[in-house]
Amino acid sequence: MATSQEKATLSPTASGNPISSKTSAAAMATVIHPVLDPLSDSPPSATTKTTAATPVMARAQTCHPLDPLMAAEIAVAVSTVRAAGKTPEVRDSMRFIEVVLVEPDKNVVALADAYFFPPFQPSLLPKTKGRPVIPTKLPPRQARLVVYNKRSNETSIWTVELNEVHAATRGGHHRGKVISSKVVPDVQPPMDAEEYAECEAVVKDFPPFREAMRKRGIVDMDLVMVDPWCVGYHSNADAPSRRLAKPLIFCRTESDCPVENGYARPVEGIHVLVDMQNMVVIEFEDRKLVPLPPADPLRNYTAGETRGGVDRSDVKPLQIIQPEGPSFRVNGHFVNWQKWNFRIGFTPREGLVIYSVAYLDGSRGRRPVAHRLSFVEMVVPYGDPNDPHYRKNAFDAGEDGLGKNAHSLKKGCDCLGYIKYFDAHFTNFTGGVETIENCVCLHEEDHGILWKHQDWRTGLAEVRRSRRLTVSFICTVANYEYGFFWHFYQDGKIEAEVKLTGVLSLGALQPGEVRKYGTMIAPGLYAPVHQHFFVARMDMAVDCKPGEAFNQVVEMNVKVEDPGKDNVHNNAFYPEEELLRTELQAMRDCNPLSARHWIVN
Repeated sequence: MATSQEKATLSPTASGNPISSKTSAAAMATVIHPVLDPLSDSPPSATTKTTAATPVMARAQTCHPLDPLMAAEIAVAVSTVRAAGKTPEVRDSMRFIEVVLVEPDKNVVALADAYFFPPFQPSLLPKTKGRPVIPTKLPPRQARLVVYNKRSNETSIWTVELNEVHAATRGGHHRGKVISSKVVPDVQPPMDAEEYAECEAVVKDFPPFREAMRKRGIVDMDLVMVDPWCVGYHSNADAPSRRLAKPLIFCRTESDCPVENGYARPVEGIHVLVDMQNMVVIEFEDRKLVPLPPADPLRNYTAGETRGGVDRSDVKPLQIIQPEGPSFRVNGHFVNWQKWNFRIGFTPREGLVIYSVAYLDGSRGRRPVAHRLSFVEMVVPYGDPNDPHYRKNAFDAGEDGLGKNAHSLKKGCDCLGYIKYFDAHFTNFTGGVETIENCVCLHEEDHGILWKHQDWRTGLAEVRRSRRLTVSFICTVANYEYGFFWHFYQDGKIEAEVKLTGVLSLGALQPGEVRKYGTMIAPGLYAPVHQHFFVARMDMAVDCKPGEAFNQVVEMNVKVEDPGKDNVHNNAFYPEEELLRTELQAMRDCNPLSARHWIVN
């Protein structure tokens, strides 16, 4: 991931580092040396060696330990793993699902923030006797790769150390070193967009499928949409020893209308099972002939007048301007705003990650709040027991990747005002590096009233308006769009928000049929009932330094005092605290009746 000026699935552990602390300690011991000269206030120079036609990676300290991998680093990691393949067949069969930063130990992050990068605060480190020992450089960055072997159907995880050596073609002089690799049995990694496209082509070219579509009046395969869905795990037949997909079928009415909503015409009754490893249809059955919902231009995305309707014309222009620029400051991926400071990261699975959140609290100085904030998973269970909807239970982060499906906001900005963009870099299925430009949006918003009071005696009123800083990205997973927003407020509040938009995944009905498990939205068309659950991972660090584990979670519930001597007027209620000591104990439900909430302190 890079800022706009710097263009050039397996969850981590709680500390963000799958490498043992013993290994980290050994790495740190090799780089820490006493420095006699005082530390300058400016960051180290980004000295970069280059040779003709050969990319050269920057020195380790030119990238903060938590910065997302640069495009060059991803390319080096891929070429290093590919070169480690034992045979040409193994190398050619490698498919690269994910290449992400190995997040270092928190002590390494503190070391970087103390002496190498903003906020340049040595107080982040524990105090030592005598003069501080300042390293000359940080440990090398590492990349973690999830690799699928298309020939053997094996999934492996690799760790590559990114060293300062040349990255040439395979078999040449590489910049990376393989630290570890292991095959993970009985799993399937997320499917890739390239697999989706190939699956769609295979199904549309399958003769029995073409015949089934002909029975429904469809002969033009360009109208057909095949959405591969992970098969799920409903029985042993779905075991992850095979890479399987059960596609959902939809059909547009016009092949030359790119803004037509094809999801409004689901094709029901066709069962297809695809072997995604070998890209062949292994099961097919035309089980039931359900008429296609009638075409209706009102369901498309075009302007109102093209659909027989009228768009609103009475909305006057609203302009957001900041003539003096924004109130935030950005240094690489480090953001400062209204006493808040944090780092922006991005991964193919989670999308936006917020690191090292802290608040500058007057005389108390910089107070850590959280080490890492992100959404690590979401699940969308459908409640219709009828085929094919009973198996729609999407894990959109783990099965598809929220980050890999992010939008380039360059094509239509979803933010207003003075905007700072960040790019994101990923590997594609074959190991090439792709960039999503303007992937993350950073901007300020007016947020109404922060505080107000009017003195009824004097009639004088005081008001303070609220400003918030928003970091966001938007992704598309098949029919749905998800907007993920992290808001920072002037009163010390952090808010996470998810906005759901896009179009529904629909089902078709027989004439006169009514479904209990959905809502009829048009003739022959219904929306199956479903839910969206989002899983946030919050590695909190409230007033904690690296290595400290002082935080605890306290549950608060409002209790009503029983009638008696302590409640003679029957009006007493009070907040009751309960310390949640284990993760099992902390498996709690929301309870608005008791105003239940949780405090991390």
